[in-house]
Amino acid sequence: MTLKECLAGTLPDGVLSCIPDHFDVIGDVAIVSLPPEAAAYAGDIAAAVQAVRHNIATVLNKTSRLEGDHRVCDYEVITGDRTETLHREYGCTYRLDVREVFFNPRLASERRRVTGQVRESEEVLIPFAGIGPFVIPAAAAGGRVTAIEKNPAACHWLCENVAANNLAGQVTIIEDDAFQALPMLTAAFDRVIVPTPYGMDLILDEVIPLVRRGGIIHFYTFRATNEIDILEARFRNMGMTVRKVTRCGNVAPGIARWAFDMRRR
Repeated sequence: MTLKECLAGTLPDGVLSCIPDHFDVIGDVAIVSLPPEAAAYAGDIAAAVQAVRHNIATVLNKTSRLEGDHRVCDYEVITGDRTETLHREYGCTYRLDVREVFFNPRLASERRRVTGQVRESEEVLIPFAGIGPFVIPAAAAGGRVTAIEKNPAACHWLCENVAANNLAGQVTIIEDDAFQALPMLTAAFDRVIVPTPYGMDLILDEVIPLVRRGGIIHFYTFRATNEIDILEARFRNMGMTVRKVTRCGNVAPGIARWAFDMRRR
């Protein structure tokens, strides 16, 4: 049963039509985005979420977009008494507090696609590492990972998650702004995974010199479809061979998240 089917007959039709049928689930926390006209029915909606997904302990309403350097949203609690949770994804575990850090559960299959390419003993660089959704599986695949993250809360959870997944010997964590930290590195990395935040595409200029010839870059960016060919040409001019372009979901009208898999020539 979908969320709207569960709410049919409980909410007025005009309100029901405005309710998104999709909601995000991180561990046992569900996140909905309610329009203002649904505010009076928040309790009913939370109960429906818990009816659809029986493991949910907390239901949050997202009240802002990603904001600030730490890329976190504001939430109001509809039901439940905590925002810390344990999330499982393809055999890895992640503890986090959704009020403190950014985590997108919708990218699970994309993360698996990319980290499944990591080979034993590869030197892997991951700026904007967050709580470790690329870091943990890359290290579990045998990569030696250098992770950069500026949000102190995310670094805390990243350390916790590295230890919990028994990967402490394979991950080096740098708590710093990626734009400041990358110029200080000298290693030639075999692979770089760059889950770039919106508007920070210039990080690629700092990343490319750190990749060995023949090394791989997985670069994420937010663009309109008509910009992709232009970007491919630009990346070729920067010494890259574009091997694959993957659309990873829409984020706004006309704007999607794209993954460029590239090899440095």
